[in-house]
Amino acid sequence: MPLLTELHIDRLSVEDRLLLVEEIWDSIAQTQQTVPLTNSQQQELERRLRDHEQNPDDVVSWEEVKAATLARLGQ
Repeated sequence: MPLLTELHIDRLSVEDRLLLVEEIWDSIAQTQQTVPLTNSQQQELERRLRDHEQNPDDVVSWEEVKAATLARLGQ
């Protein structure tokens, strides 16, 4: 992690580092460049697509996902 120390990022508070990460993430999202998938990511994507094509009705609605998540969080 020499870059962290070289740029003195390690001296920032956790809150400031999180803000920096958010700004970096937002700047990446705005570049309009695509990041190539790794071979394993591509294979997993293809596997999931095949599974969906073979079982199109095997889905979970957003409401079910949201309810399950909120239940796990105790809300």
